[in-house]
Amino acid sequence: MSGSIDKSNYDADNIQVLEGLEAVRKRPAMYIGDIGPKGLHHLVYEVVDNSIDEALAGYAKNIAVFINPDNSITVTDDGRGIPTGIHAKEQRSALEVVMTVLHAGGKFDKDTYKVSGGLHGVGVSCVNALSILLTATVYRDGQIFQQEYSCGKPLYDVKVIGETDKRGTTIQFKPDDSIFYNTEYNFDTLSNRLRELCFLNKGIRLQITDLRVVEDAEPRFAEFYSEEGLKEFIKYLDSTREKIIPEPIYAEGEKQGIPIEIAFQYNSGYSENLHSYVNNINTIEGGTHVAGFRRGLTRTLKAYADKEGLLKNLKFEISGDDFREGLTGVISVKVQEPQFEGQTKTKLGNNEVMGAVDICVGEMLGNYLEENPKDAKTIVNKVILAATARHAARKAREMVQRKGAMSGMGLPGKLSDCSSTDPAKCEIYLVEGDSAGGTAKQGRDRVFQAIMPLRGKILNVEKAMEHKIYENEEIRNMFTALGVKIGTETDNKELNIEKLRYHKVIIMTDADVDGSHIRTLILTLFYRYMKKLVESGYVYIATPPLYLVKKGTTSRYCWTEEQRAQAVLDIAKGANPDTVNVQRYKGLGEMNFEQLWETTMDPARRTLKKVTLDNAAEADHTFSMLMGDEVPPRREFIEKNAKYAKIDI
Repeated sequence: MSGSIDKSNYDADNIQVLEGLEAVRKRPAMYIGDIGPKGLHHLVYEVVDNSIDEALAGYAKNIAVFINPDNSITVTDDGRGIPTGIHAKEQRSALEVVMTVLHAGGKFDKDTYKVSGGLHGVGVSCVNALSILLTATVYRDGQIFQQEYSCGKPLYDVKVIGETDKRGTTIQFKPDDSIFYNTEYNFDTLSNRLRELCFLNKGIRLQITDLRVVEDAEPRFAEFYSEEGLKEFIKYLDSTREKIIPEPIYAEGEKQGIPIEIAFQYNSGYSENLHSYVNNINTIEGGTHVAGFRRGLTRTLKAYADKEGLLKNLKFEISGDDFREGLTGVISVKVQEPQFEGQTKTKLGNNEVMGAVDICVGEMLGNYLEENPKDAKTIVNKVILAATARHAARKAREMVQRKGAMSGMGLPGKLSDCSSTDPAKCEIYLVEGDSAGGTAKQGRDRVFQAIMPLRGKILNVEKAMEHKIYENEEIRNMFTALGVKIGTETDNKELNIEKLRYHKVIIMTDADVDGSHIRTLILTLFYRYMKKLVESGYVYIATPPLYLVKKGTTSRYCWTEEQRAQAVLDIAKGANPDTVNVQRYKGLGEMNFEQLWETTMDPARRTLKKVTLDNAAEADHTFSMLMGDEVPPRREFIEKNAKYAKIDI
């Protein structure tokens, strides 16, 4: 074959078929992760990914998402439009092939899309298979083409329904409620992902509109657009932190054939917040691109500090962690054929990426340090302070480890342990206060349920140096009770969960403001210093009832205001509702142990909320905003969300 290929000629011949669609409806979780909220929202991401691919290829600038009143979703773009001509191999419209055959699309043709954000996914055909109704409308070649599907099957052949002078694709779909146990979309979840995509793909305008109007309120709307890409992403992530250098350090370019974009900033905090992406996929387990970044950062910073004689008075060696304390960074690489590994298939394995990122970081940082000597000295001083604090933290860590090493004797005195020693069957309740802890101890099943009362509010780790964290008695007791360790002889801060004693770590606090604060403090500790617990799915939140509605011998527990109102009407049975007694539970201690067991601790009847990490960047921003030193962002958040709060007087 000779001659060059016209890459702008995106037509039916560019669509390659890999395999069929048979098993999606039978085993949906294999394809989209689960059939809960995460899988439900993943459907939207798959459709948006197609539009993003068009934007990456240079053919789309605007993408809009609508949550319709019936919880169906509409995604529109101004790209080239999905091809509608007859596919040579399949002998049917290419649009129908894309919509009904798993892993069919232009992204598998390297001349159509150089890189693709959806390569890790299963494509829009999977969305089609899991939708009661999906309508695909394509604007191209002066005509409007349309085809509808039900549960992945075409209702009719692709037809022309009008003429047009615009280009693009509109997909509207309604998830199948016989597959998903909840089909209600969350505006914030979707808008957070679109914000992330706008930073990762600068120059694209993304909009989301929630048409599910409540009463007389205006539809919720958000628009995201970024000119500076990751540079703006860093400014957003660090908007609630005190910066020690004025602007993020930034680089964009192609190394060894791999497009790379990197931005990072140093702040006065004590944690490393590094977020990595491959083809817009959040690689929460890191991989070779993260290893390349860390290697390049350590090598370049240390070489500069040595050359300038800034480390000559230091009496101990600096570690890689010291160079990254107080660093917020984002790495985005585009890889033609990414190889993913790890527990959640979100760890990049391509070895060639490590060297490319290392070189990129070395060049960008080397130039920055030479051109900004004042900022360079500030960064190195921060590194020296981190190294000094690490030595103090190591001693504090070792004290925690030593206490936990002495078999059962090292367990905290307040821990009421369970008799089972199988972590997969065991669970621990972290309970607010000695009083509630006592009630929980009486009500628990001693075979598999352990109770750990917490005295008051634990330390806010967002504001504390590391050694202060390990010196805090309540936090030390938590580490010891759980059996986890931080760090090794090499001072690696990675959490070791090999000896985790419980596979359900359940936070149980009062249903009031103080209880919410304590729960947030514990979650901040887990997110910053025990993230592996969250990533592994071991952290849960207990949901004690808010009300007991009772009349005579009839009673009902209620978890929401709506349930309370309905229970009052049901129990009153047409009589005056004011005869009905409503007890508001503000504290766990207000329930006796039988009530606590049957509502909150009995596996057969309780409801636990599993804590997951769907968007690490958004979690990072939220924790720093809620728990950090900067007051104005927190005040703005409270003022913005006050109308959604329920005040209990």
